[in-house]
Amino acid sequence: MATASLWRAQRNAKALARLNHSLPQSFPQMVLAHALARPLVPPTPRRAVESYWRHHPVRADKLARALAHHGRAPDEWVWQLENGTKGVPASFRRPPAPFRDRAHDPGPGICCVCGQPIFRYGWHRDLWNEAPNRRATWHACCVAAWNLWTAPSDYIKHLKKLQNRRCAVTGARLLTAAEVDHRVPLFKVWRDHRDAGWPALLSFWGVPNLQVINRAAHVAKCAAETGERAAVLANSTAVE
Repeated sequence: MATASLWRAQRNAKALARLNHSLPQSFPQMVLAHALARPLVPPTPRRAVESYWRHHPVRADKLARALAHHGRAPDEWVWQLENGTKGVPASFRRPPAPFRDRAHDPGPGICCVCGQPIFRYGWHRDLWNEAPNRRATWHACCVAAWNLWTAPSDYIKHLKKLQNRRCAVTGARLLTAAEVDHRVPLFKVWRDHRDAGWPALLSFWGVPNLQVINRAAHVAKCAAETGERAAVLANSTAVE
């Protein structure tokens, strides 16, 4: 134990010296405070920024969607599923991302998720009076947001905290086996809301449409949704 503590102290002293040497005059203070509070201090400003957003996925989700609302999708873009084009999702479970489609790739310096300029360290604002970073294609916050959108179950502890550890369906205390669920299931988003337009669609993958519910409630909800899908399919077959 003493050996591990000594190693960590020595490692953090070196990392802190390297971080202080690399810090520019302007740097987000909340990121610096986060970095200095970590058990292992990030040794560079870029890694400090990445660590900040990785540990604050709910903030990253909110910011990424807000950034997307500063722009709009290309005029000719429509949400569609895999058709052989690189960047087009194979399933409606993947968030619509027009700027990840090769046909609409904005190129380096513009985030492939939200379509806004990227600055030093993957930051979303120009704190240094510089041109966009032409070597970057993702905001650091958009990386964290995309990970949340595509694998929400990995962030269950953050979502539980938002709900005061209460089941979003029954109100009972969340159990160990609780699961992450989309309030509006993604098959309904594809079926009923695909014309809503980007970036409004992103809210269906983000925190506004995510909930943690106990397993029994999740099983019952999924059964009801399966029955609804079967009824819709039967009706459409009968019409044909």
